[in-house]
Parts: sequence; structure tokens; C-alpha cells
Amino acid sequence: MIKRILLLLCYITCLLPQCLAGTNEKQRVIVTSDGEIDDECSIVRFLLYANEWDIEGIITSSSQYHWQGHKWAGDDWINPYLDAYEKVYDNLKQHDRDYPTPQYLRDRTVLGNVKAEGEMDEVTEGSELIVNVLLDETDPRPVWIQAWGGTNTIARALKTIEEKYPEKMEYVANKIRLFLIWEQDNTYQSYIRKNWGKYNILTIISDQFITYFYHWKKFLPAEPQKYLVGSWMNPNIKNGHGELCALYKSHENGDFRSEGDSPAYFHVIPTGLRNAEHPDWGGWGGRYVKVRENTWLDPVEEEGYEYPEGRWYTSNAWGRTRLKKEIPNDSLLLSYLKPTWRWIAPLQNDFAARADWCVKSYEEANHAPVVMLAHEADMQAEEGSRICLSAEGTKDPDGDKLTYRWWQYQEAGTYGKCIDLQDANDQRLWLQIPSDIQKGETIHMICEVSDNGTPSLTRYQRVVITIK
Repeated sequence: MIKRILLLLCYITCLLPQCLAGTNEKQRVIVTSDGEIDDECSIVRFLLYANEWDIEGIITSSSQYHWQGHKWAGDDWINPYLDAYEKVYDNLKQHDRDYPTPQYLRDRTVLGNVKAEGEMDEVTEGSELIVNVLLDETDPRPVWIQAWGGTNTIARALKTIEEKYPEKMEYVANKIRLFLIWEQDNTYQSYIRKNWGKYNILTIISDQFITYFYHWKKFLPAEPQKYLVGSWMNPNIKNGHGELCALYKSHENGDFRSEGDSPAYFHVIPTGLRNAEHPDWGGWGGRYVKVRENTWLDPVEEEGYEYPEGRWYTSNAWGRTRLKKEIPNDSLLLSYLKPTWRWIAPLQNDFAARADWCVKSYEEANHAPVVMLAHEADMQAEEGSRICLSAEGTKDPDGDKLTYRWWQYQEAGTYGKCIDLQDANDQRLWLQIPSDIQKGETIHMICEVSDNGTPSLTRYQRVVITIK
């Protein structure tokens, strides 16, 4: 009992500086899903991270692949997962009291527009839930609306607001953040972009998610594949981790099947990478570039490539069309997907720790380090100067030994060259600012901290240095 009290006190102490710094505000999320097999896999992991967000809604919608009567998982496909969540809820609460109650989640799990691909004429319980969340002025925080399937229920909600509350459109638009896994119907182009485009809603449309979809064995490097095969998935996720993880739909031998929709919420897991601030900064959910208006797509390195004017989906998204060419050892495809696959090891270890939380006590399980900076996360420096970056104050809730690694996220900064780093594995890093850097250019430095628990868990802080 004394050990448990000490561990909990350490956990609270670790979190306190983060709370005081104002970085602990939760993201608000709404999920719309078409209930495909990979959605079912994604929902297992999503529920294990339910403590990290304020979940405003989980809505079943349709897509070009699934609708009522066509490869349909059923209107109530999610209920077994919520029932399983309820069975492990008490154990999850030992690890974080912020896990929402099963009833809280059930109250916000509703049916949206599901009768046909792209159907958005009917006002549904799901569309009305989105309307109510967006019109509610008691909470000004943005809402990340995720489309794991089509955008038709989202479009129906926005059409209701346009028809009934046109004076609220700008307010609502300023609140919305969209993360779309492809455009799995045409309603984003035919309605949302057409009628709401003038409000410049931040919209990420991902093709990089194919890192985690059905064909991952065709292109992922050998090292990250180690965390997706049955010999890793079975002992770490599927077997002996309670009722929720037992529902995870892997292949017969235990191999990872698909979680194509998970990057939509990987993007808002609070890892310290700050990627939710800027889609081009990169994080667990990928890295994106602004293509038009406030629309962000995947970075394409192919010389002379031009993005399509309209839909970004299975027929024309660069990665999907490239994969169909079946080019052996395709380095361009590998580079295209690196913003997502580079995180597979820490991400899967984090998943394994959450699986442990379903069945283990706080003392038996591992918890991520809390990475702190001894200075501001945004800094200014002069060319040729030498500055100190410090992660002093970093702690681990379990008292584990910590290792540090500083690295330059070169693609995220505007300074295009690689900087030579000395003592990059210390808690403090003396960084020599290049003498050829220009005023206004940026350097992104990542402080990556891992513990020696089982499984090893990793968190980060990003320092953005602007040249003055």
C-alpha cells in the first residue's frame, strides 16, 4: 500500500508542472465511422486512449465502401466494444481517473447518415449531435471531427446549420478541425468545400494512413514490421489483456490486420510533439503540407507532381496509386510514408502499455515519462550563436531510468540542411546555430525521452527555434 501511495504521489507530481504550464488542455473529438473491419480495430485502440480527449460523439456513418445493406457491419456494431470497455473500465481507472464512464460513451454513440453512399438529405441523430456540439457556446475549444468513412453525416450537420442558423456559420467554422481518412464519399467536395470553403476550415486529408492498412507487409521496412507480426501482437495485445483487447481483429496467426483510420486520432494524442498546432510539423498521425485554401494533404516528393483539384481518395491519392504499380523496394513510396511509419515502435509500445492497463495494477504496469523543458518551447536565436536546450525537470511516474535523444526534425523546419549535433543523448544539448542560416528560418529540435520500463514508453518535447 505504501509503495502504491508513493507511486501515485510521483505520478501527480510529474503531471503538476505540465498542468501549471497550461499544456494539459484536452482536445475535443467527434468520430464518424463506417464500421469496416479496420474501424473495428481502430475503435479498440481509440477506447484505450479515451482518457486523453473529451469525446463529444462516436457516430456511425456510411462510405463508398459500406452503407446500410452493403457490406454493413450493423447499426449497433460498436456495442460489443463498449460492453468490453465496461468490463475493463475499473482497471483502466487505476491508471487514469479521466477515463470516461461506459455510460458517458454510450450516451454519445449514435447513428448518423447510413442509408447510402454520400446520403446527406436526412437529418439524423448523428448529424444533430454534431450540430449541438458546434452551436454550443459554453465551450469555445476547437472540435476535431474525424471521418473514418465518408463525410456525409458531417455535411448533413453543416447543412442544417446553414439552413437554420446562417448567422452562426462563421462561429461554427472557426471551431471545426477536420481530419479525413481519404474522401470516402463526394460530400466534402460537393457540399462542405463548396458551401463552407470561404471560412477556411483547417482540413487534413490523409493518404499516409496506408502505412497502417491491409497491405503493410508490401512496403514497410523490416524494423517496424516487428511490431505488427503475430509474434509481437499476440503476447502484447491479443492474449491475456482482458475483454476489450480480445476483440481486436487480427489475422488468424495474430498479425496486425489494418487500422487505416487510427491516424485520425493519433494526430491528437498528446505526445509533446505539438503537431496539432501545425499539420506540417509532423507527429504520430503523419505530416502534411498546405495544398490549397486551408487544406493539407500528404507531401509528395515526385518531381513535377501536381495535386488533383478535387477529391483525394483511392482512385488518385499518390500513395495508393503508387502502391498499385508494385515497384520493388520503392524508395519513393517508403519516403512518402515515413512521416507515419517512423513512429510505429513507440506507438505500438504505447498500445501494449494500454493493453496492460486493462488487467494490471498501477504498480505492475508502465506509464509514460513526462517531458519538461527548462525554457520556452519557442525560442529565438542569431545565426552563428550557441544556445542550450534543456529537458531538466523531466520525470517518470514509475521512477524508471530515462534515456534522452535530441534530433532535428529536418522536414518540419525551413532550414533545409542537417545540423551536426554533439552530446545528443544528454539531458542538455548545446546547439550550434549555423552561420549560413537566414533571418526568419526555423529549426525544429525534438527531445525524445524513453523509459526502461516494460514496454519502454516514449514522449517528447519540440523546440522551435526562429532566427532573428
